[in-house]
Amino acid sequence: MALSPQSIRKGVQVKFDNVIVDKQTIIEKSKSWTEKQEILFKKFLKQGGKCKIQGLKVEVIPQHEVLTSKGEKPSGKIVAPGIDQRF
Repeated sequence: MALSPQSIRKGVQVKFDNVIVDKQTIIEKSKSWTEKQEILFKKFLKQGGKCKIQGLKVEVIPQHEVLTSKGEKPSGKIVAPGIDQRF
């Protein structure tokens, strides 16, 4: 069973043997993968990383967006007042 195009998100960069590949190439290669290899690849799509699948070096670089615990973009660096700035 191959991966579906929907499982590969926009902004995720995938490399096979250090060469950036497109969605169609990933789908073609995934047709020969086992179920465990597909599950591993889907986890890498979410969190990124490097591994080998059937002798093929796979590197996944997800699009990182830093969010706070509330799911919002951080407002920036918070500066606390020092000893001289209390009063």
